[in-house]
Amino acid sequence: MARTDRQPRQRLDPDARRQAIFDAAVTAFAEQPYPDVTVSSIASRAGASDALLYRYFAGKEDLYTQVIRVAIDDLVARQSATLDALATSVSVRDRLRQTSAVYLDHIVIHPEAWAMPLRSPGTEPSAAATLRTQARADYVERLRDLLSPSTRARHDYALWGYFGFLDTACLRWVERGCPEDERWLLIDAALGALEGALGDWEA
Repeated sequence: MARTDRQPRQRLDPDARRQAIFDAAVTAFAEQPYPDVTVSSIASRAGASDALLYRYFAGKEDLYTQVIRVAIDDLVARQSATLDALATSVSVRDRLRQTSAVYLDHIVIHPEAWAMPLRSPGTEPSAAATLRTQARADYVERLRDLLSPSTRARHDYALWGYFGFLDTACLRWVERGCPEDERWLLIDAALGALEGALGDWEA
């Protein structure tokens, strides 16, 4: 007798199936910490079997790392587009203010998922942690290009320290429920910390 208890699966072309699994992973990792998500739960969300998921992805770690990579690439692209849309007369401080606002827009989409690595370091796979480390180095270099600071060690510390300050402040913002009326207060606090660390925007 044919089984009738299986979840019906929609027939999709390979690209659409892969995207459906990826989208299911995005939702799953946004709702639960990495250790709590299973391959089966992702497959079920996508209307697929575990075996079908493994045809497109190496497993949970691969999926998670790709989710992180896409999120980082999307953030960088939106920040670059924001800078490109600004007039050349806009000050460096205001350029950074606008890209910081884009960062908060990025966080507020999935605030708990964004906060997870900061709250529970070491709980995500090493490949994803390595990806974040490289992304942070790339962020620093883009900030260096924007500010053109001197080669003094103080300025190097200022650039790296800015992102530590910003993420810690953003974590507090997430804990407060991402209040919209505090967005610019947070950004201006972070910019003030960077200005103080540099000594001057034109340093």
